[in-house]
Amino acid sequence: MAKDKAIDIRHYDVLVAPHITEKATLLSENNAVVFKVAGTSTKPQIKAAVEALFDVKVKRVNTLVQKGKVKRWKGKPYTRNDIKKAVVTLAEGQSIDVTSGI
Repeated sequence: MAKDKAIDIRHYDVLVAPHITEKATLLSENNAVVFKVAGTSTKPQIKAAVEALFDVKVKRVNTLVQKGKVKRWKGKPYTRNDIKKAVVTLAEGQSIDVTSGI
């Protein structure tokens, strides 16, 4: 029993969730999709995970780390967790529907 294309289980650890905001929706007009990714993931790992899970060709990956805000709860300050995001630009003619599951 040979599989057509094996998906490595580690790809699911790299991509945490799609990041759906108004700005991310505007980026979809430029053939880009925004994902929340693991904090230790690298650009080649993100590219490999997106290509394997969604069966698309990735043109470019840009990453950023959104630092957690300092908030107050019952008068005591705390810090939200840092979030790493990846803006994945797809090749022409490729698209990902982030509203459907994989």
